[in-house]
Amino acid sequence: MSELFDAVDALVASRAKLPPPTERKRLRASHGLTIDEVATALKVRRATVSGWENGKTEPRPPERDAYARLLDKLAELYPADAAAAPVQDAPVPATFTAAPATAEARTLSTGQASEAAAMTETENTKTPAPAPAPAPVAAAPVAASRPARTTRTSSTSRRPGAKKAAPAGTPAGGTDPRFENGPLAVVDVEDGKVLAYCVGGLVLDVPAKSIPALVDWTLREAKLGQPKLAGPGKDADPLLVLTEAALERYGLPVTLTEEEKHAGRIPEGHKVIKQLARAEWKLTKRGFGPWARIYRPATGSERACVQLCITSWNALDTRHWGGAGQLPPAELARVLGVYASRVMTPRGSTAVTGLELMTALHPPTRASEPDADGKRHSEHNPGSLGKDAIDPMNWPPCEVPDGHPVLKDLPRFHVRGPGEKLFEEAYDWARPMTDAECTLRHLVGIDVNMAFAAGANGLTVGLGEATHVKAPVFDPKLPGSWLVDLSHVDLSRVKVGKEWVELDGSLLPSPFTPKGERPDGPAWYATPTVAYAVELGYEVRPIKAWVRYENGRYLDGWYQRLRDAYLATMADLGVDADLSPEDFLAAMDGYKERDLGLAIVVSAIKATVKGGLGKLRERPRGEGWKPGQPWRALSRPTWRPDIRAAVISRTRINLHRKIVKHAAFTGQYPVAVLSDCVVYAANGTSPLDFLPYRDGKPLPGGFKLGINPGLVKHEGTQTVLWGEEVRERFNAPELNLARYIKDGTVTDVDNGE
Repeated sequence: MSELFDAVDALVASRAKLPPPTERKRLRASHGLTIDEVATALKVRRATVSGWENGKTEPRPPERDAYARLLDKLAELYPADAAAAPVQDAPVPATFTAAPATAEARTLSTGQASEAAAMTETENTKTPAPAPAPAPVAAAPVAASRPARTTRTSSTSRRPGAKKAAPAGTPAGGTDPRFENGPLAVVDVEDGKVLAYCVGGLVLDVPAKSIPALVDWTLREAKLGQPKLAGPGKDADPLLVLTEAALERYGLPVTLTEEEKHAGRIPEGHKVIKQLARAEWKLTKRGFGPWARIYRPATGSERACVQLCITSWNALDTRHWGGAGQLPPAELARVLGVYASRVMTPRGSTAVTGLELMTALHPPTRASEPDADGKRHSEHNPGSLGKDAIDPMNWPPCEVPDGHPVLKDLPRFHVRGPGEKLFEEAYDWARPMTDAECTLRHLVGIDVNMAFAAGANGLTVGLGEATHVKAPVFDPKLPGSWLVDLSHVDLSRVKVGKEWVELDGSLLPSPFTPKGERPDGPAWYATPTVAYAVELGYEVRPIKAWVRYENGRYLDGWYQRLRDAYLATMADLGVDADLSPEDFLAAMDGYKERDLGLAIVVSAIKATVKGGLGKLRERPRGEGWKPGQPWRALSRPTWRPDIRAAVISRTRINLHRKIVKHAAFTGQYPVAVLSDCVVYAANGTSPLDFLPYRDGKPLPGGFKLGINPGLVKHEGTQTVLWGEEVRERFNAPELNLARYIKDGTVTDVDNGE
């Protein structure tokens, strides 16, 4: 009988009455819920819920019943006749309107990121199982000014740390009670009072009168921080962002002198540093600079560390954070809070944070199983880069940059060639236009989204030291560096899939060199580059190699977290992963103006990818270094130039593969390639004027429009006449037009003279 009842319930649920799509969106927003949270609760994709709210699709059993129940409950709390639009300085699309700033709306759960993000389409690799997903964050318009203050009780009855109202639309604090006020706070002074603007629309009164007292208050009362990202890892230390007013209050300079900028810190004799020393607080080797870390040695598993971010000392580089440093405190807390919840609490520059994210997701050590006495010990965490760095003198000479200790015996002015040095870099290639291309009207640039992140996805990299092998048989599954002659690979006849095709090789860049020139003899290459030569149908015979038998997909979790952060933030800006090509191009048009704060987050996420990979081969940074001597970065387990080379190699190869498939199918060849941007001549101004879509479907394995990493977006369009005029003006027939295609402004031209 129970089965019959279940069948009847299912039948009723299949016809559950639902409100109109616009009402569904209103109810969700009224309760401060994100699409991600609803999707997680109903166990569906983010794109599915988005489709229900825009009327493209309707829910089906069994999700329909649960969705109807959710909407019924929300309708009881927020009747349609009582709904009121929030006051804004300017009209904002409903998609980006924040929930009302009620206590209920400010308390957001930390649901999982969208399933749609976990199904990202990337470069011919199978997406691995998702890593811990970033918490969804409600988007909101950029705050135009400081939040209005609510009516207070008398100052004598107000306790330190009391909460005040602040704008909605900021990410809520985590569910961990230790960090209930979020990962960070922006410390400012208003009406003579020191205030801490936290994420989630929370403002705390700060009783501290000095920097040591501020650090102590942060650790004892502020409840700031972020839970660890991986089991054996460490919780993130609380981050305090000091405004100029806060600097003045605590006796710190608002700006640094030229000497201090060069040193990257204030002098050791500064009164604030003396205050910290008297209170038995310590500073790291970087001293008291834009990203200062103040700590006491850990006792057991308890950490006592606070990080400071000083925006007026250029802590937030404008190249990556735009104008974040000039934002009002509440809005700056929102922007940094979104980044922290989706990526991690900033640990310094975006490059430093990108590198720290790798370690946070793959801690080098873990606790062992209990020994005979029941005690646990620190041991190597499998899949990580290890507790200790590789001995600087054990690095393959071909993989290290000039000046490395293993090269100290080379002649002073010796220049290493391709047969001595692994040189895997991004493309910088261009060619003169053909007569046929000059008859077309436009040059259209397309750009690969998160290209280097996509190149890292699913990539097998070495985890330990390299082994030297002579005359090896090439193994595409074995990461390493190979000395091999690829000059015989002829791009005029290559394999595309299983078929041999004829191409005009003179119009294609070589996949084996960054400048696109055909190699003229043996050279060092990373595994993805050599594997591509085999894929094109040519035999390879390595002369020797440095290979790493201990290997794994170390960057998968790193890629997944940054991918999810990027997709979630772009979705908040109105660019979803399931849009048609036409809708995608329309959504990308002016997306940054919809929410300037979230646009800053997107820029920072991209910089985290590139900067983190760049840090894998960090060069000396002053400190009296001389060629042949070790430098500080060499002591890190994450100093891995081989991993950086493999990612760049794979990214360049992924792009060349698409270029070849596009040429084989359409007969069109690129005019210029710069890193992840490709320029084609076309008769129209849109990528759709030359990308071969049929019934809305792209060329398999070719370029596809979309926001997912590895897919492409429109970079810019200029006229063919513009391109020819620029090259003629600067007497540079092979000037790389991809560098200027975005807005047509030509600067820093190098014509070789």
